[in-house]
Amino acid sequence: MRLLFAALAMTALLIGATASATDAPANAYCYIGWPADGAVLPAGKPFRVWFGLRNMGVAPKGVAFENTGHHHLLIDTGLPPAGQVIPSDRNHLHFGAGETETMLDLPPGTHTLQLLMGDDKHIPHTPPVVSKRITVTVR
Repeated sequence: MRLLFAALAMTALLIGATASATDAPANAYCYIGWPADGAVLPAGKPFRVWFGLRNMGVAPKGVAFENTGHHHLLIDTGLPPAGQVIPSDRNHLHFGAGETETMLDLPPGTHTLQLLMGDDKHIPHTPPVVSKRITVTVR
């Protein structure tokens, strides 16, 4: 019985270790290169959003290289909980193929955009590599 308990405890430790967030360089940062904060964009016309990243590299989902990750664009939402998989829905767009830009078509109104880097498993790095949140108006 003690041997079984020890084996289960060791398995739990190993699983916990593999589920942890990936380290990011302390000086890594990402940013939205376009549109600019405060931009007013025409309704009914898709606009380009391009992503910038410094002191880190881009790698597709499932590829675990040191100091790499891929972009996630957060639209009209806050940051997800630390250490958890970034959701994939209309407010959390995944760019797991390593894309560094996209086209968005947002409804009229005020919207927030923010980038968050995720590791090969879509988990934010430690420390999180996150851009400044910008606001755009579509009208």
